[in-house]
Amino acid sequence: MNKTDTTRVTTKPGSTSPRSDTDWARLDAVTDEEVVTAALSDPDAQPLTPEQLSGMRRVSRVKVLRQRLGMTQMQFAEAFHLPITTLRDWEQRRSTPDAPARALLLAIERDPEVMRRLLAEGIA
Repeated sequence: MNKTDTTRVTTKPGSTSPRSDTDWARLDAVTDEEVVTAALSDPDAQPLTPEQLSGMRRVSRVKVLRQRLGMTQMQFAEAFHLPITTLRDWEQRRSTPDAPARALLLAIERDPEVMRRLLAEGIA
């Protein structure tokens, strides 16, 4: 499946569900136990074993942050004045951010718009 076959919908708590043919009331009424039972009944979607899970790599926090902001690597690097090669190394776990870089990333994570504005003002 390619990325164009999937639609991602993000809603905020308390907001109404998107309009579609989905019976959201019925879906909301399904219990956790029913969800687990339905998932386990699908032979193509069985849970991973602890051995399989241990062989997987975690996604870099830097990559998660960038994706959550909806930015490409180039956009993120330019907006926050980072060398693109450094960003790629962090995302691919070839290197890790040092203490000042971690502080910058934490500030970006907490308030990306303020950081973007502060960094843009510093250039002018």
